[in-house]
Amino acid sequence: MKMALKKESMKWTSLLFVFFAISTSFAQLLQHVEPANWWVGMEHHQVQVLLHGPQISKYKVEVSGLTILEQVRTENPNYIFVTLETQNKVAGTYPIRLLDKKKVVATHEFKLEQRSANSKYRQSFTSSDVIYLLMPDRFRNANRGLDSLSEVAEKTNVNNPGGRHGGDLYGVMDQLPYIKELGATTIWMTPFLEDNEPVYSYHGYAQSDLYKVDPRYGNNAYFKAMVQEAHRQNLKVIKDEVPNHWSSKHWMIQDLPTATWIHQFDAFTRSSYRTTTQFDPYASKADVNASADGWFDTTMPDMNQKNPLLLTYLIQNTIWWIEWAELDGLRVDTYSYNDKEAIALWTKAITNEYPNLNIVGEVWMHDQAQMAYWQKDSPIGALQGYNSHLPSVMDFTLHDAMLQAWKENEQNWDQGVVRFYENFANDYLYANPNNMLVFLENHDTQRFNESYPDLATYKMALSLIATTRGIPQIYYGTEIGMRGSKAVGDADIRRDLFGNRDRLVLDANQEAYYQFTKSILNWRKGQKVIHEGKFLQFVPQNNVYVYFRYLEPVTALGKEAEVLMVIINNSSKEETLTWSRFAEGLHGFEKGLDVLTNQSFDFEQASGKIPAKTSYIIKLSH
Repeated sequence: MKMALKKESMKWTSLLFVFFAISTSFAQLLQHVEPANWWVGMEHHQVQVLLHGPQISKYKVEVSGLTILEQVRTENPNYIFVTLETQNKVAGTYPIRLLDKKKVVATHEFKLEQRSANSKYRQSFTSSDVIYLLMPDRFRNANRGLDSLSEVAEKTNVNNPGGRHGGDLYGVMDQLPYIKELGATTIWMTPFLEDNEPVYSYHGYAQSDLYKVDPRYGNNAYFKAMVQEAHRQNLKVIKDEVPNHWSSKHWMIQDLPTATWIHQFDAFTRSSYRTTTQFDPYASKADVNASADGWFDTTMPDMNQKNPLLLTYLIQNTIWWIEWAELDGLRVDTYSYNDKEAIALWTKAITNEYPNLNIVGEVWMHDQAQMAYWQKDSPIGALQGYNSHLPSVMDFTLHDAMLQAWKENEQNWDQGVVRFYENFANDYLYANPNNMLVFLENHDTQRFNESYPDLATYKMALSLIATTRGIPQIYYGTEIGMRGSKAVGDADIRRDLFGNRDRLVLDANQEAYYQFTKSILNWRKGQKVIHEGKFLQFVPQNNVYVYFRYLEPVTALGKEAEVLMVIINNSSKEETLTWSRFAEGLHGFEKGLDVLTNQSFDFEQASGKIPAKTSYIIKLSH
């Protein structure tokens, strides 16, 4: 009996060994399948599945239950691109097999998942939101066990300003209540996917795996759990997309599917960064190529989106993350550096899949017409027959004004708060100025509080972006007066916020910044007049800028009338305003109350005095 049991045990051990050996062989042969799954009922129902493994192109592909529309084998024998038709299929498993004649040598259990009920028409971020921008590595280190993982090239070193500091997704989840209490409604994290460059990888913009969360932040499942928890707390989550460039350490860059997957040169060629060549009617082809095809940096190969295999890969990767994690929107890095025709196709494919999804592009230019060119349905772009399909752009010209206006205490013809007036006067160039991102700073710019280290200026600036047209975005740490000099280096404008701490310990000055930010952002949440109202501005005089937000129709006697008057005195001295000058905006209202200080105003008086370096947000009443 014992001998029989021993033989049976040896038999099962042998079978398990054989099974393990076959499984290991399969795993070694088929190293990557991307995307690994899809969903039923998608607009993008013809799915290009990338198969990668050593010399796999010699094998036949078979898929149970799905029609193979196309197979593409490139000059690299390690790839097969298989396009599958998923339309009118049900959720389930559809095995993809590689066969050597009739022998199965590798299998992937390709799954079609069921979509959530409101997936297609998910709501996104709008002008009713306030976006909180954070860098995961610099926000909160809650899981110390992720600091020095063996599988990543760069370990945590808080003593290295440009190194990894240990922030993670666990820290972001821990501090969701902090973000909500502050008054923000939407979170934009800089890229959280794997960036396995050996140094200076914390920013995440050199992604080495587009389907994998960086293990120093957590994993895919934890990211999804974080998004779900954010939704439970009525917070939205935006993903930072980087279609223009990847990491030099990306496994696909190490083993290019085709020579045209990236732009290649005889020697390293950096982008000229002259993105005006994208629409310059007189630009030479050499200059256009120098901007669009050059590498963003030595570790960031420039992706050739003219390659249809790559473009489809990028489209599907973005859709996959939106669907899988139930994301609420996108921010696109270096939007104008992409091939402009290809990025328009990419954007259109995303918005076809999700008609309500908002996407904001980084178009870092210093002229409104040039920025307006990149917004969806732009009349400027239409002059050249171009439509990017990009719903939103970042208002960098307003940011330019923010850097200069506050230090100009005396108003000249084009200085001081006139800069803001002139910026908004050019809104006729935009297809949708109310869907633009307005901000004081971000992770690439000088810290606002470094340029203007006083609370009074911060109050004026935050009052402006909280009440003007568009979608306000604040950068982590701004709310406590955090400083940092771009001249010192990027690390100085990306300082740690929480570090290893569960909560912030603020001094009196930091607390004052925090309380003001919290008050104005939470007040803004319920203000339809800000989210949707019309905008009326008056030419500044004596460095005082006055504008109104109002909902139509406005009648002085109407119970539903909503009118706000914003006054910003950037002068170095007290200024007197004659109220009759603003009769058009006052709409017959005689009184007003500042929404943050409860200071009252009587517009039946001839004039009123506005202290130096002061802003008011006044709700009008009878």
